[in-house]
Amino acid sequence: MTDMTNPTDAREPCFDIARPGHVEMPTDRHGESLDSFTRVYGLKPPGEDATSACLRARDAYEFATPKLTRAGTTGVGHIGYRTASPQALARRVSAEGGARLGGVPGGAAPVPLVFEGLAGSMCGALLPSGRHVDMIGGVACTLIDNGMPCVILDARAMGLRGDETRKALDAHEALKARLESIRLMAGPLMALGDAGAQSVPKMTLVPAPRTGGAIATRSFIPHRCRATIGVFAAVSVATACTLGEGPAVALAVLPEGERFAVEHPGAAAEVLIRRDAAGRVTGAGTLRTARKLFEGRVFPRA
Repeated sequence: MTDMTNPTDAREPCFDIARPGHVEMPTDRHGESLDSFTRVYGLKPPGEDATSACLRARDAYEFATPKLTRAGTTGVGHIGYRTASPQALARRVSAEGGARLGGVPGGAAPVPLVFEGLAGSMCGALLPSGRHVDMIGGVACTLIDNGMPCVILDARAMGLRGDETRKALDAHEALKARLESIRLMAGPLMALGDAGAQSVPKMTLVPAPRTGGAIATRSFIPHRCRATIGVFAAVSVATACTLGEGPAVALAVLPEGERFAVEHPGAAAEVLIRRDAAGRVTGAGTLRTARKLFEGRVFPRA
């Protein structure tokens, strides 16, 4: 992972961010998620109530780092970062108002996070079928994995405008049945095997952007329409926009720089796509912000 201070000159490595300080993760399978973190990873819940569970690693000096919160979808919510020094904190908050994220009030210091080696994270290749376009169930699809396996298809091919609400799409049983049929056929093509019991691949419908972004989305994971889009699913969608052909290519409005806004029902996800001279994606990630939450002195008891 490369952590870069200046989003306009994002080539110089920087180590201001020491580590995550707090991560809140919404989950629609709270019991299963809690069991995985406690039984498999060995974390302990020092605090738990009906809506959330705080988790702590053995010998960790913070009360809790991950926090699982019951929700209708699964993903990553609030992230708090710890800086390497007071000077690093000052640098991180010096750009107050400089970066804005869709759905988040106000502006804050930009924290671009770019990753390398995402291609084929689960499928073994960026395009696991070896093609930009596969016809599945009579629908042109891009099967792609740049951090998250996704099946990308034109919303119009499913009889949709692409601006339907999440609630309307969730109630569209015929649509969900057709998407599931395509998803099950895509599984073996993506080296995922039988996708019936898996949450991947994600099904992503793409219409043309409507609010100034690069592309718009409606995502199903796996059978429910999501209110937003996950970070790495957004990375895969943005990467699909840069291919030679495909549903996303035909609809995308490519930005001049590295910053791709991937629209979703809630707002837009900020994706950073780094390409070489030939246009191939060499790195991808997301834009986050850092805000000063508090400042002062602590006087522990002697």
